[in-house]
Amino acid sequence: MEQDIINDYQQRASLAQQEANKYKKLANTYSLMRLSVFALFAIAVYFAATHDNFTIIAIATVVLVFCFAWLVSRQGRFEQQMKYFMDLKQINENEIGSILNYSNLYDNGTKFSSEKHYYSSDLDIFGKASLFQLINRAATTPGNTKLAAWLSAPAQKETIVLRQEAIKELAQKKDWKLATQTSLLFAKTANVNQLQQLFNYLHMPLNFPGESWLAKYAKASPVLLLIIIVLAFFFPVAKSIAVLIALINLGIVGSKATYIKKADLIAGKIGDTLTNYAIVFEKIQSETWQAPYSNAMAQKLIKDNTSGSIKELGKLINKLNYHLNIIVGVILNAFFLWDIRQVIAIENWKRNNHTNMEIAFEIIAEFEALISLASLHINYPKWDFPQIADGAGYTLTAKNIAHPLIPLKNRVENDYELDNAFKVDIITGSNMAGKSTFLRTVGINTVLALSGAPVCALSMRVSVMTIVSYMRIKDSLNESTSTFKAELDRLQMLLAAVENEPKVFFLIDEMLRGTNSVDKYLGSKAVIEQLIRKKAVGMVATHDLQIAQLEQQYPDYVRNFYFDIQVKNGEMLFDYKMKHGECKTFNASLLLKQIGIEINTD
Repeated sequence: MEQDIINDYQQRASLAQQEANKYKKLANTYSLMRLSVFALFAIAVYFAATHDNFTIIAIATVVLVFCFAWLVSRQGRFEQQMKYFMDLKQINENEIGSILNYSNLYDNGTKFSSEKHYYSSDLDIFGKASLFQLINRAATTPGNTKLAAWLSAPAQKETIVLRQEAIKELAQKKDWKLATQTSLLFAKTANVNQLQQLFNYLHMPLNFPGESWLAKYAKASPVLLLIIIVLAFFFPVAKSIAVLIALINLGIVGSKATYIKKADLIAGKIGDTLTNYAIVFEKIQSETWQAPYSNAMAQKLIKDNTSGSIKELGKLINKLNYHLNIIVGVILNAFFLWDIRQVIAIENWKRNNHTNMEIAFEIIAEFEALISLASLHINYPKWDFPQIADGAGYTLTAKNIAHPLIPLKNRVENDYELDNAFKVDIITGSNMAGKSTFLRTVGINTVLALSGAPVCALSMRVSVMTIVSYMRIKDSLNESTSTFKAELDRLQMLLAAVENEPKVFFLIDEMLRGTNSVDKYLGSKAVIEQLIRKKAVGMVATHDLQIAQLEQQYPDYVRNFYFDIQVKNGEMLFDYKMKHGECKTFNASLLLKQIGIEINTD
């Protein structure tokens, strides 16, 4: 099945390359035609000068400017199509890379990582080779932030179920998903503050002096100038008047250069960006959605006509950018007071559009997060959408659960069952037998489940609960923190979470490593007993067999599991399978012997 999925992506990438080649050829053809227009304009100027005929240059200017603008528009459209299909190819190739070697062109979420978070550092949620790197398909800054939030805290049951339905529907709309990712890929390299600058600009009026009369004059000027040009055929003096009006128009535009530059400083840089976003809004609005979660967001955009509004603003800003071509800018301002017209039009748009742009872009972020989770369902169709359990107790049952970041050929699946109960599971075992990996497997899949995503398991049922981990405890030279102090801080955080969070499922891997063996055992035992008194639930992985004796003291609350090894002909064999009971086989002496250290057992 995996190869079928890869073959589909490869075919899509190949077709995208063919389309990109087609539009590249068309764009090059229209580029040559633009050069021809410049050549014709030069010829017209030559004939006008040699025949002293103002009419020739006037007519040639009007006709050729419109021809040039049309050619620019067509070439730009072909170049956009070429870029779209090149991006589509990249998107499909990225999915192949994700399946084969966990690579990803999107951000890996390092900026969201925190040692003080309940679980994100211990469970590899963010950063290199992380869950975020596997999942993320968000190009926008809000999209990355949204997905990070979903993976940083459990959602409510109702929200999880709604997301699951939306993800399943998105997985069925594979063409739409890939096309939307392609349309948003531009945002991956955009300034992270670009959208916020836009929001600030939209809420800030320009206060353009003389706006009212300038708006009227800008409409009348091209008509007046055209009439005078026509009169120049019959009255030569009209030529001078036409030149004078054009110079006056340029002077008026120049007198407002400060305000035009102020508008251009922010808006002028994002015209194409807004046009791209308008395409994405249109994709969301025009698609038929059955899942209530997706449909509600689409209906919000339709109600506010978000696509049309954003597209209109993008066009206005792009028109303002015409002045970047000096020749075109001079002609347009001489005839139409072009810059003033566009600045006034943008200000009118700001006044007349009451759509909350922040909410609209938040919807794109929501869809990016859904698309990210849908990628898991598409690329790994055997993964299960877990059931979200109710009940006063804790539920976490799974069949064939495995770690999603371990390659398929190396994964070992296990079963686990905790059904509406309160238990502390003590997991003993040899070094490298799989205890820590199993804790991370349970933790990372629970994070996936409670974000709305499918999980790396044949089946799973889980309560809504907060994971708190105690695994990779590090000292800190910057904060003058020893390992033992760091462990105490982590324990304090765990106990506080148990007191304040509705349901906490803890994952503890080898408690109190930073102290001596006697204190380690006594302290670990005391912590576990306090957790039991607080009716806390979770797993403790340890090498200390004395901890396993707590099952005798608390038979209704503590359960023992273990990972072991088989030693054959001096070779250690790991099956990484969890079993009920206490571990009887340990391998530290064997490992030391392999590096040349003999242990005296006397």
